[in-house]
Amino acid sequence: MAYYIVINWGKIDPSRVEECFFATLEIQGLGVAMKSFKSGNGASSVQLKNHITCCRSSKEDSSSSVRQDEISVHGVSNKVVGVLGGGQLGQMLCQAASQMGIKVIVLDPLENCPASALAYGHVIGRFDDSAAVEEFAKRCGVLTFEIEHVDVAALGKLEQQGVDCQPKASAIRIIQDKYLQKIHFSQHGIPMPEFREINDEESAREAGDSFGYPLMIKSKRLAYDGRGNAVAHTKEDLSSCVAALGGYGHGLYVEKWAPFVAELAVIVARGKDGSLSCYPVVETIHKDNICHIVKAPAEIPWKIKELATDVAQRAVRSLDGAGVFAVELFLTKDEQILLNEVAPRPHNSGHQTIESCYTSQYE
Repeated sequence: MAYYIVINWGKIDPSRVEECFFATLEIQGLGVAMKSFKSGNGASSVQLKNHITCCRSSKEDSSSSVRQDEISVHGVSNKVVGVLGGGQLGQMLCQAASQMGIKVIVLDPLENCPASALAYGHVIGRFDDSAAVEEFAKRCGVLTFEIEHVDVAALGKLEQQGVDCQPKASAIRIIQDKYLQKIHFSQHGIPMPEFREINDEESAREAGDSFGYPLMIKSKRLAYDGRGNAVAHTKEDLSSCVAALGGYGHGLYVEKWAPFVAELAVIVARGKDGSLSCYPVVETIHKDNICHIVKAPAEIPWKIKELATDVAQRAVRSLDGAGVFAVELFLTKDEQILLNEVAPRPHNSGHQTIESCYTSQYE
């Protein structure tokens, strides 16, 4: 089986076609054949296997033609988008961008990071290294993220120099510290489980006495995909849980256990003008604290979907900047919605939008 692709550069009137070349991608790669023929209007065509060329009008000056990748496509900006991080989320961002005619370059320390094969460019460097981030930004029209654990001080400095960072450095600073997240969202009236900072064994025991057990203990920073969380079922578990998370000096806080009946998520897209668009609410099923199954759409009453969407929108509106935000939520047995956390980037709960929605979270 062969696939025929017509490469059409520029607006061409079929009646004035001088040359038309077609590309054939042979799945088995068997043989190389060439076939020439003329259409009814006198246009000459050549069919080649395993070659890609172009079409051009006989009345166009080929010497002054503009490369298609040098102009915007369907109104899309030709700015280069810089992405800090080149993991699987970066890879899928690059895939979507390439289909939309958008150039994406990534900054990642791994030479063969997942995004490197699809990115317009790959700069090898650490995304938490201020010098590397500042140098990388010089090549970008806009800077965004596929991971929030970046050098936020460097981002703030770049914004002062006029670099367009989306979401804003202030949002990343809040989100990359989960304890700051809790403080920020509580100040904006977002419902969530009770929480408290712990600095030593005494404060941990006081929190356990106040909140009861089981007790969720979390790291403030670098906590994701099951990392940075531990559950103390009794007072006797506190010491081992704290040790597993690196000790009190690592920066810890506790949350009152939320007796949820389901974990939900909402992907929220925010424009520079502040406008919001939300994907349907989904249910996430976790295995070892890592998202294992996503049910889309969530099989919950309509009023719960509306409540979940409202909480997600309020949380995102409290942050600065544009982009895609993933809002993770708890549904309690008394039908309350509590905020768990927010990620300022595409999320694994939104992977299904590639197939299930007209526009994916990456687009």
